Amino acid sequence: MYSKTLYAGWGDMDFNRHMKNTAFLDKAADIRMLFFAENGFPMAEFARLRIGPVIMKDEIEYRKEVGLLQEIVVTLATAGGSPDGSRFLLRNEICRADGTLCARITSSGGWLDHTTRKLAVPPPALFAAVESLPHTSDFVVLPSSVNKG
Repeated sequence: MYSKTLYAGWGDMDFNRHMKNTAFLDKAADIRMLFFAENGFPMAEFARLRIGPVIMKDEIEYRKEVGLLQEIVVTLATAGGSPDGSRFLLRNEICRADGTLCARITSSGGWLDHTTRKLAVPPPALFAAVESLPHTSDFVVLPSSVNKG
């Protein structure tokens, strides 16, 4: 399982003294980008290839609160994908250090070609990186966003 340990910072808090909803999305995005960077796709490589991940929908299930300076472990797995790699479902779980699940985020996305501004099939090495992530138990096969047929 791909995971990183992070902390809930001052800017992550809301008026109720717990991590705000947008902070959960930010932590999920940070982990995605760390994963890509560690697997050969830092921002400079995305820029060179003129392609990047685009998220079209996020679904968050909240379970437990996260407080200021609380240590959290954020995991990343794949919950779905198209056979050509043009679409994906990525799943993050945010847990306390003791393993208590605080939130589950499922993000639906694809690969945006920066030239055509349309979804595209990723380069083989990027597709392989995503495929290297563990699959969730509810993994689903998605239709292609490129090859209609």
